[in-house]
Amino acid sequence: MIATRFAVSLHILTLVARGPTEQSTSARLAWSIGTNPVVVRRLSGLLARAGLITVQRGPGGASLSRPASAITLRDVWRAIHPERERVLRVHARTNPACPVGHRLPATLRARFEAAEAALLGDLASTTLADLAASQDAGELENAAAAAAPRANGVSHALSANGAAQAAGAD
Repeated sequence: MIATRFAVSLHILTLVARGPTEQSTSARLAWSIGTNPVVVRRLSGLLARAGLITVQRGPGGASLSRPASAITLRDVWRAIHPERERVLRVHARTNPACPVGHRLPATLRARFEAAEAALLGDLASTTLADLAASQDAGELENAAAAAAPRANGVSHALSANGAAQAAGAD
């Protein structure tokens, strides 16, 4: 099973990229993610060791070590899942006396390696800046959608009120 460490790490980095350093404390990040600050500190340590963020102990917070446009999702994946760690693993103890047990691990290994290469290739094509920009675009869409019913309701109420006033003026 693939854990959510990658998604949580991207959440951390997106928040760090968007806000001032002093707002990027483990407590503030944990509040947004919905987890414990210890989880944030553990993942932040991995991101820092990979050279993606700089962490200041105490009330300092975190900041990106390089521009968001220079950090790919593949970089983040590799910070959390080192090169030696496979995404999809093959069970190791098959029975070599069985024709399936003898051949299937090699077949699966080849397929899994191809799938992992495709995954990493796709992750390399997206930067943290792209991810943050998609979040900004989503916020704008949500704000526009939320404002539209209010604007329609206000104009409808005004026109109804105006019609009532006009009717009463006769």
